[in-house]
This record gives sequence, structure tokens and C-alpha cells, in this order.
Amino acid sequence: MGFSAFLGNERLVGALRGALRAQRVPHALLFTGPRGVGKFTLARMFAQAANCERLPDDFCGECATCQRIALLADPQKLIEQGLVERGESADAATVERMPLILQSHPDVWALVPDPVRLKSPVARPMLRVGQLRAVQRAAYFQPMGRRRVFILDGAETMRWDVANVFLKILEEPPGSATLILTAPSPYSLLPTIVSRCLQFHFAPLPQAAVEKILKEKTGRKPAEIRLAAQLAEGSPGLAMEMDVDAVADSRKHALRILERAARGQGFGQLFADTSALAKDRDSSFEDQIAVFYGLLTDLLELTSKVNEPVLRNLPLARELESLSKSVDSAWVLRAIAGFDELYAGARRNLNRQLGFDALAASLARSASATSTPRP
Repeated sequence: MGFSAFLGNERLVGALRGALRAQRVPHALLFTGPRGVGKFTLARMFAQAANCERLPDDFCGECATCQRIALLADPQKLIEQGLVERGESADAATVERMPLILQSHPDVWALVPDPVRLKSPVARPMLRVGQLRAVQRAAYFQPMGRRRVFILDGAETMRWDVANVFLKILEEPPGSATLILTAPSPYSLLPTIVSRCLQFHFAPLPQAAVEKILKEKTGRKPAEIRLAAQLAEGSPGLAMEMDVDAVADSRKHALRILERAARGQGFGQLFADTSALAKDRDSSFEDQIAVFYGLLTDLLELTSKVNEPVLRNLPLARELESLSKSVDSAWVLRAIAGFDELYAGARRNLNRQLGFDALAASLARSASATSTPRP
């Protein structure tokens, strides 16, 4: 038990343990990296270590404090409990008045994007002003144990006007509390918030490490473990919850859209494909865009003639190699820039269908204008 149970990113774990050992704990930490790589897990472990009754720079997992904080390891149960207590038909005022806060120990709070309702959650859960104001009030209370810890998971979902409420805490940080924000990238947060946090970036785990975790924690067959580890791109959490067949199909569908756009023709079928993608409610807009980013990253390596390219989508290596002969790096970079705009538009409630259609049409036109197959 303890930090040794956390696999990967050993340097980050070492830095956190060193801060605890020296009793020089930062007031604000920013954990960034891909989903499923362990940001929330390490934040919870840090909260245990900061309050463990037996160890100064680690956690025993056995004392009453460690065990209570460990309940945050399964946040879904606490989320469901909080939504039931608030009521399924809560109006906007009630949602803000009764903020969703996950708390299994008085000194440790976890805030997650609020889905508002249990049975029919909103399409885009987000951290809300009521949650941030609750932290703003509680952060200055003296801890019952050693240190108060507030974990803000999915910090990128804060609207930027709401984020200014949180900024006030960072401008006058409490001496006995640590605030931990998790987000995919520092660029998804206000620069004024990022500048006041000590940043820790989580790298994806090697495929072998992901396979090891899957073998230990799932009953999947070896072939399925290998494929899940490949598709998860270094995120063990993603691999464990993954429907392998569904993820493989989504990547094939996205690649088909890129292939049709690269040919610069067949707009009817191209728009039929983007329409099917836009109507898919089983995956978020951001997750769909992330699939395209992965494919385009591989294409950029192939079109740039990188020696021994390391592909993220190995099962589609043959199709990607074929597509790389029909486009150049400039086309791939235009595609990446287009998806950057789509990602930014997601924060402004951009219409999925119109966004995908416009980008696909733009890429098809640019492909037609420079349609000279490369040797």
C-alpha cells in the first residue's frame, strides 16, 4: 500500500513525497495529461499521504484517516448519493445552493463536473459556481488533521467567468490547504490560474505497463488485453473501461472521413459520415475530436518521413500508410488546426453537425486544389 501502488510517472510521485517530507507543500498543484492516466488517483493518494496518521511522506492505507479518504477511489457512488440527496428535479438555483461535493473525510473534498441529474444527466457536465464558492469558504478553515486538500477534477470545464471565483483563492492562498486541479492541458485553463499553480504533467504509460495493469485487474483474454493497451494510448484507466470493439469502430469511421476528405470528392457520402458521427451520443464531442487527433498525429509522422515512426493506431497502420501517400504534411497540419478550432468551439456549444461538415468540406477542397499523389 502507499505510493508504491501507483504505476508510472515515478518522478512526479517522488517530487510529491519530497514536498511532504520537507513540509513545503505547495498551495496549488495542476495535474495535466490524458484522461485515464491517473491524475485523480494520485491526487487522492496525495490527500491520504498529507493526512496519514502514521507516515510523514506516504500513506499506510490502514489508519482511520487513510481508509476514509480511500472512499474517493470510487467517486461514482458518492456522485450518485449526492444527486439523490439533491433530487432529480432540482432547478438551477437548487443546483447552486446544494453544490455537488464528494467528501468522505472532513479535510478532503473532491469536486467533479456536475451532471445535475442522475437519470438524465446534462450533455456537458461542468464545475459550477456554487461548488467553487463552497471551496472558497471552506479553504480557510483550520484542518482537523494535518492538511486540507481540495481536488477539482475536470478543471477545464469551468466557464472562464466562473473560474475568476476560483482565482480569488489562489491570489490569497490559505496556509493549511492544498488545491489540486486536474485537466488534459494547461491551455484549457485561464493563464492567470495556471501561473499560480505548480504544474505536473502526466506522461502516458508504456504499452507493456498498461498490459500489466490489465492482466492484474481484469479477466480479459491476452489478445483483447494487447488490443486495448494499443488503443488506450498509455492510459490504463481508459483501457480498463474500454469497449474494444466500439473504440476500434470509431477510429475506423474517423479514418474513413479523413480518407474521403483527402480524395476531395464524394461530398454526399462524406456528409453522411459526418452526420452519423455528429448523431453519436455515446461519446462526447471532445472524445470524438481526440480520435481524429490520434489519427492525424500518426499521419504527420508518416508524411514527415520520420525514421521508425511510432504509431498510436497500430491496427490501422496499413490504411494510414496508404492515406499518407495521398496527402502531405501541410494538409495534415491544416486538418489539425481545423480540429483545434472545433475543440475551442465545443466550449461555445458549437453545433456538432455544422462543425464537422464545414471542416470536412474545407479539407476536401484543399485536397482537390493540391491533388498530386506523392510517390
